[in-house]
Amino acid sequence: MSTALHPYLGFRDNARPAMEFYRSVFGGELTLSTFGEFQSSQDPAEQDKIMHGMLVADSGLTLMGADTPNSMSYTPGDNYSVSLSGDDEADLRRFWEGLSAEGTVTMPLGPSPWGDVFGMCTDKFGVSWLVNINTPEPQGG
Repeated sequence: MSTALHPYLGFRDNARPAMEFYRSVFGGELTLSTFGEFQSSQDPAEQDKIMHGMLVADSGLTLMGADTPNSMSYTPGDNYSVSLSGDDEADLRRFWEGLSAEGTVTMPLGPSPWGDVFGMCTDKFGVSWLVNINTPEPQGG
């Protein structure tokens, strides 16, 4: 798999209806995961909020989105990121190094609750980036 580039939209408490709306517009398959499913928040009010949503339309369009945790700022109009994901670890680490250089690392590139390697940064121009390196499933046997 090559590296894929996708828009990632941020919401405040309404990611589920927003992503369902986009599915009604674009069609396709919608996958939603909550903070509670991954034990990613200690805040009981966040357990049913969307930690990650992904809509994959038959046309090939992929749109991602999530609720912004209460501990993070949320400003409509600035509620987007660009997501890089794939399994080419060398390329994605090189992209991470370049994007985070002279920028701000929000979450260092490291192990994630879902098993991949993940990091968040804002580049020197103020663009937010999410980098996810897919970790292969262990071979059975």
